[in-house]
Amino acid sequence: MESYGTFYSSQSHAPSAPSLPASYADSYSTTTSLPSSYHHRPPGYAYPQPSPPSYGHYSFPPGTHPDVIRSFEMVDRDRSGFIDDKELQQALSSGYQRFSLRTVKLLIFLFKDPRESSLRIGPKEFAALWSCLGEWRGIFQRYDSDRSGKIDLFELRDALYGIGYAIPPSVLQFFMSKYESGNGRKTELSFDSFVEIGIIVKGLTEKFKKEDSRYTGSATLTYDSFMSMVIPFIVQYD
Repeated sequence: MESYGTFYSSQSHAPSAPSLPASYADSYSTTTSLPSSYHHRPPGYAYPQPSPPSYGHYSFPPGTHPDVIRSFEMVDRDRSGFIDDKELQQALSSGYQRFSLRTVKLLIFLFKDPRESSLRIGPKEFAALWSCLGEWRGIFQRYDSDRSGKIDLFELRDALYGIGYAIPPSVLQFFMSKYESGNGRKTELSFDSFVEIGIIVKGLTEKFKKEDSRYTGSATLTYDSFMSMVIPFIVQYD
């Protein structure tokens, strides 16, 4: 991987961070990866592939896994074809673990159709979001060395570095401080907090790279560009 100032690592073997959706970046895949909990099925085990259900003009991408469809349908009780932040929180909390509303709102903001004014997503966006979370889950488990279901400061540093982001220690400390419990115990991150940090780091880095076309690690921004880059993450983050 190309060196990118103090943000990008020089590891040629580092995997890419999970892609953000088309509404944010240039493109994303709608292939639906599954959480690792589904990967124990015997080789050759195949699910039937019925036609994905349609919701008016909205439908799941072809090949969407039945478990993904069921997760959406379970929370879309009014059959509107859309789910809001609380419904998505319920769907993700049953599929992965407990997700905070703060993380859920950030995910919806990034994955929703940009033409959609409300904070909600349809089947296509849900399938893409689920796939992205499956990739983040793989990264989280790879660096959760003690299999505690949480990662500490050093595991976070290694995880971000492993996907190409050499984050300064002061920034890592800042992120960890957002999740301090106040009881004096060592701060550790659950999966949803890790996803939130990973998406923010990737998202802001990708935005910055657009302004730093030569990959020098520095860029000149107008005030409007800076605000447009940072505010969406801050608003949803808080």
